[in-house]
Amino acid sequence: MTAALRSRRRFIGRLTRTALGGLALAAALGAQAQGDKPIRLLVGFPPGGASDSVARVLADKLPAILKQPVVVENRPGVGGRLAAQAVKAAGPDGLTYMIAPNATFVFQHLTYPVETLGYDMNKDFTSVARINSYPMAMVVSASTGVKTAKDYVAWRKTAAGQATFGTAGMGGDTHFNGLQFGKIAGIEMAVVPYRGNGPLVTDMLGGQILTGNMVAGDALQQVKAGKLTYLGVFARKRSPMIPDVPTMAEQGFDTGGDDAWMGMWGPAKLAPAELDRMQRALQFVLALPEVKDIMMNKFLQIADYAPGQWADQQLQTELAHWGPIIKASGFKPQ
Repeated sequence: MTAALRSRRRFIGRLTRTALGGLALAAALGAQAQGDKPIRLLVGFPPGGASDSVARVLADKLPAILKQPVVVENRPGVGGRLAAQAVKAAGPDGLTYMIAPNATFVFQHLTYPVETLGYDMNKDFTSVARINSYPMAMVVSASTGVKTAKDYVAWRKTAAGQATFGTAGMGGDTHFNGLQFGKIAGIEMAVVPYRGNGPLVTDMLGGQILTGNMVAGDALQQVKAGKLTYLGVFARKRSPMIPDVPTMAEQGFDTGGDDAWMGMWGPAKLAPAELDRMQRALQFVLALPEVKDIMMNKFLQIADYAPGQWADQQLQTELAHWGPIIKASGFKPQ
């Protein structure tokens, strides 16, 4: 038997085991399905954004495993709070979940009182799983000629006018990473709010603003086209998807930021059987090669399952890190 034939047989064997595993899981989880009642995945942002896109990938793959319809329901408004309020009000029957970035919980919790939010992140939800992780980056217009974070600082210290950066995450991680960067670099960074990364990228291309902090994937096409430049990612280690882009920390500007991530949350006191059913289904779906490929190549995200306990611990770590920084900044939401 040739090496090529052995390799082919091993590959077919892996595919067969994956398919059989999926069938067995679908049979086990399908037996627990609640008839034709759809599972709702609530998203606190408009269609077409990162959270919505990820939710729709899951809604496409989960029904085959859960043997139950899964639909995406957009509840845009006030930084994801409307979706969170709806999940809080839902019953713990496993029919309502929310897909959201970590920033929705961390920064909303740190900048608004519970009375304004309408929920308590520590009491009103069940963490189901982390779904993915993805880098946040500082990006500049290629017209500046700046290639690194140190070059950027030198340029800003000699350039006329105040240094500004745009963000669609006012009061969030891109906002405070930018402020921390300026503090470490010894330059004042004024923030310019945007309603989304699309408009921010458009203004950067038009020269209305030269610097933006954003989800790295939202600038990828323009970076590839040579119109924008990644200065660095706010993370502990380089992203395997853009390995040539250094972290801000290794360039001497450690803001304490790290990769962002998305998770799934359900209402408080979610039935244990439903929690287990969804976790097992998510773990299988996020391991599918086609899902990993879509996440990485279309969204610049890593399909990265971790159980709800991980999400709970990570949120507390992030709250402890960002709390003093936000308090010291004096930021007050409008």
